[in-house]
Amino acid sequence: MITVHHLNNSRSQRILWLLEELGLPYEIKRYQRDPKTMLAPPELRAVHPLGKSPVVTDDGLTLAESGAIIEYLADRYGADRLIPLPGTPARLRSNYWLHYAEGSVMPPLLLKLVFRRVETAPAPFFVKPIAKGIAGKVQQGFVDPQIALHMSYMEGELSKAEWFGGADFGVADIALSFPLEAAAARGGLNDRHPRLQAFLQRIHARPAYQRALERGGKYSL
Repeated sequence: MITVHHLNNSRSQRILWLLEELGLPYEIKRYQRDPKTMLAPPELRAVHPLGKSPVVTDDGLTLAESGAIIEYLADRYGADRLIPLPGTPARLRSNYWLHYAEGSVMPPLLLKLVFRRVETAPAPFFVKPIAKGIAGKVQQGFVDPQIALHMSYMEGELSKAEWFGGADFGVADIALSFPLEAAAARGGLNDRHPRLQAFLQRIHARPAYQRALERGGKYSL
């Protein structure tokens, strides 16, 4: 039995969604973030040394990292349904988006979250204006332009096909769901990106996506 070590408000929601798309049985072991630090609880370190989610256990294996988990599950259980066959151009495209999701588009979105918290974090009155000013300048000068660049790039890619992997829905779309939902919540994805907004509407309407939310719980970014 596949076990998903599921942290609330985290990337592990994508793994639940993939498992629902594949129609596989699985168990959920739940963990809650610290409400003050928003970090994962130390119990997750008993599963994987980094103490982060998602982590999946399956047939004696312990797997971490969203992209690696998605690729493993789709290759082993997908039967060429959600991931193209190895060695094909379609697989190369799918792999590109799978790695792009975490390696390229997520870092500026994470920086956006960090600097927004710097702006609102408690601080002595004489320090707060300085910290807020630095955070604002970094966002305006680097973070926001980077997010805009990525949103424009992905908007353009969806002008070529309905899904990121091509004509058919697949793991690339599951991988990109988290950064795009983060961009919609934190800023960057707006009315200038109608194709990306339509993409989010399409994935949210999928029955497997809705089942994953029912099992994993709604999450907020």
